[in-house]
Amino acid sequence: MQLQSITSESVRILVTAKDSVQATVFKPAGVPRGVLVIHPATATPQRFYRAFAELATRSGLLAVTYDYRATGLSGSPRELRGIRMRDWIQQDIPAVARWAAENFPGPPHYAVGHSVGGHGLILDYGTEALSATVIVSSHVAASRTITPWQERARVTAILNVLGPVLSRTMGYMPGQKLGLGEDIPTAALLEWSRWIKKPNYFFDDPSMQARERAARTRIPILAVGASDDLWASPRQMDQLTGHLVSATVQRRTCTPDELGVPAIGHHGLMRRGVGEAAWPELLDWLEGRKR
Repeated sequence: MQLQSITSESVRILVTAKDSVQATVFKPAGVPRGVLVIHPATATPQRFYRAFAELATRSGLLAVTYDYRATGLSGSPRELRGIRMRDWIQQDIPAVARWAAENFPGPPHYAVGHSVGGHGLILDYGTEALSATVIVSSHVAASRTITPWQERARVTAILNVLGPVLSRTMGYMPGQKLGLGEDIPTAALLEWSRWIKKPNYFFDDPSMQARERAARTRIPILAVGASDDLWASPRQMDQLTGHLVSATVQRRTCTPDELGVPAIGHHGLMRRGVGEAAWPELLDWLEGRKR
């Protein structure tokens, strides 16, 4: 692919009448061939996706990164402690997608959803303008399916024991201190804690209508994971994509050997210096499905 120079600018995108998210728009030098919105993982700031966004932009796409409300640059988790995980899925993701469609209506639109970002997309939020989407390390995140048992015990201790206690005591989840990434609001942690105890994650939460929403999703989807991801194993990703009965789904599992790295893990496919070898393939797949 021919690389172009880029520029970037920060913008605020309204989610509700009183709340907004902080986003960054990366623009290529010429007219963009397409628009790519990157929906982040839980407790993962938009700066983590900068390298991927810059590669996409240098290849001719306009890219948008952002922080969910109450994370990163989009507000304090202590002040916005009532923001739930479902609010990111049902409100933030479609709000950013709608903003991108309204502000850049000409070229085809694509999305990459990492972990919970992919959850929103497979539940048909923010997909109206999309030609295709890639979901990365998105899975049925039930703790009982995590292997080995040591990792399952660690996740259970953090999300079901320590996390709820600290969140209620401190007014937010101190993710940085616990090695889970950025700090997140109490309500998001408590909802996450409830979902991971269910055999089928949020598919067992009737208020999410997850089975019905996933069944009506129709956009082409590439579901990409890592062979050594302890949180989103290939089997857990297959459980998720199995609900996409109306969509055309392709699966791809990357290994450390093929990417030339010692390990990939849950965040590696989107990390500079780890997943970069796979990025051109993801972008080529998206652009190959433009309407």
